[in-house]
Amino acid sequence: MKASSHVWVLMATMALVTVTIMSVMDFPFNWIFYCTVLGQALVIWMVYKVLTENYSTHKIFDDFYEDAPIDERVI
Repeated sequence: MKASSHVWVLMATMALVTVTIMSVMDFPFNWIFYCTVLGQALVIWMVYKVLTENYSTHKIFDDFYEDAPIDERVI
């Protein structure tokens, strides 16, 4: 992911964490409801932005994972 995608992920996460905090602190229902709707819209927008960004890689499945190459696996 590019840095621009990280911004959208962070914004959506913070919005939904804020809803959780607001519900624990007994905020009025209408505030929580509208923030939840906004958070859900941010999640949809985040998914759209992440999936449509112009990102490519030269890695293939044969490369497996960077932190655990196939060569070093214990079978």
